[in-house]
Amino acid sequence: MTAIPQGRRSRRAALVSALCALVAVAGAGLAGCSEKDPDAGTNGVGKLPADRIQARTRTAADSADAVHLSGNVVSNGRTYRLDMRLKSDGGSGSVTSQGVTFGLLRVGKKLYLKANAEFWSHADGDGKDGGGGTDTGAADKLDGKYVKVPQGDPAYQRFSGFTDKNVLLDGLLTLHGTLATDGHHEQSGVRTIRITGGKGTGGTLDVSLEGTPYPVRLVRAGDAGTLTFSEWGKDFSLTEPDKSDTVDYGKQLPAS
Repeated sequence: MTAIPQGRRSRRAALVSALCALVAVAGAGLAGCSEKDPDAGTNGVGKLPADRIQARTRTAADSADAVHLSGNVVSNGRTYRLDMRLKSDGGSGSVTSQGVTFGLLRVGKKLYLKANAEFWSHADGDGKDGGGGTDTGAADKLDGKYVKVPQGDPAYQRFSGFTDKNVLLDGLLTLHGTLATDGHHEQSGVRTIRITGGKGTGGTLDVSLEGTPYPVRLVRAGDAGTLTFSEWGKDFSLTEPDKSDTVDYGKQLPAS
């Protein structure tokens, strides 16, 4: 076999590079001019079928000690804005609905709700005598205080779900319909692989291609909200509020 002189090899390499550049501009394909592998340097889940990607990301989410969840959830015609930090033994953060924001804190089985006087004066009524709401004087006493929610109160189950990592993730990280992949994307500076349910009608989920394949962004089916997930595994403190900041509502919490 005759060796190719160094100069000729260099000219040939330059010619191939020039041809590849022209092909890229023209949008055509040519052997030896393929684009960079989008999965190069990733965790490799982008090469898996959609069902295995979903299984990997669910395992990662379930195994994580903590997560920061934020975004909108639409349920029963009402939109809730969530900003919660969650872990296995509790959670803390805020929930906003119909322009009203209240804080939630759960430490173990102890659940606390914190809101301003306006929240309490309009809760379960209009705040007027006989209207079912909290009177102005009582509302002022509850303003900015942690109200302990009794476990037997119907509000306990309703509100504690917002602070339960397993309950929230089980209910949210589900795509409906036939699963499929929908290309490589980027969310908040993180490279992702997107999987869809029912060609997108059943929701879409972006999964991190960097490090552990955690969920990054979820668009729920039926315009039922969009959520982002971050700070997976980042621990945070959960402590019960001081007694001086805690009050007893004195009756069943409002239902509204």
